[in-house]
Amino acid sequence: MAAERRADVVWEGSLMEGSGTITKTGSGALPELPVTWASRTESPEGRTSPEELIAAAHAACFAMALSHALAQAGNPAERLETSATVTFVPGTGITRSALTVKGRVPGIDENGFREAAEGAREDCPVSGALKGNVQLELDAQLEA
Repeated sequence: MAAERRADVVWEGSLMEGSGTITKTGSGALPELPVTWASRTESPEGRTSPEELIAAAHAACFAMALSHALAQAGNPAERLETSATVTFVPGTGITRSALTVKGRVPGIDENGFREAAEGAREDCPVSGALKGNVQLELDAQLEA
């Protein structure tokens, strides 16, 4: 069965001078979040951007996919620290999502970890949504 998720936004004013608020999410997990053009292209100053939310989604999705792949291969992770950096170029759009992961995974070597991470990058549904539109990068490091 398909899962649907929802977020509601109110925007007031023009793109450059206006501002918006992510007023609610279907889960209720996020508080109201302010968003502006400046938070997207300059300094966030306590506000979010669509790219920051995509980065959060990509990092979480990738971590889940990698955790699953490692467990399926018999090497469950003790800990995965994942970040995603999404690049937005005004006039062009979102151009890149760079994933970084550090993992503590008993019983696996560096090559095995990197292979699992590459596979997770390909299998993560958020990567799938971005693939073909955005450069996807990955830096995977196994902790000793």
